Amino acid sequence: MHLHTVTILVFSLSILGCGSAPPLPTYEESRLQVIAAETAFAKTMSDRDHEAFSTFIANDAVFFAGDDPLRGKEQVVSWWARYYTAQDAPFSWEPMEVEVLDSGALAHSSGPVRDPNGKVIGRFNSIWQSDGAGTWRVIFDKGSDVCNCSAE
Repeated sequence: MHLHTVTILVFSLSILGCGSAPPLPTYEESRLQVIAAETAFAKTMSDRDHEAFSTFIANDAVFFAGDDPLRGKEQVVSWWARYYTAQDAPFSWEPMEVEVLDSGALAHSSGPVRDPNGKVIGRFNSIWQSDGAGTWRVIFDKGSDVCNCSAE
């Protein structure tokens, strides 16, 4: 290789390395992204928009439902279709607590699940996964009934 060719190659590679990646979102920016994603996800239920629901599910998601977990987006979306068939939503949910890892890779959201009259009937817990570009998808989800337990 000629010296001139080597110089051009080194110069070209150095220019390519000068670009810097965009800064990672701050904790609060990530937290607000997850709150917005969870709120939009919940709105798919009130809007009766099963197709929009599917856009919030990670390809390798695991949702706990019944005796066996639902594995993968296709199985989750198919199983949840039952909640989108009636004219009125059978339940609603909203995020009350959201925490994001310092790395910004995962987040946890949790909050009440309400019946159509607004009575709290359960609690959801979702783990969200970031694609690094500001899009969050649910990777794990598990709901629980309201405990009517009294402290003993």
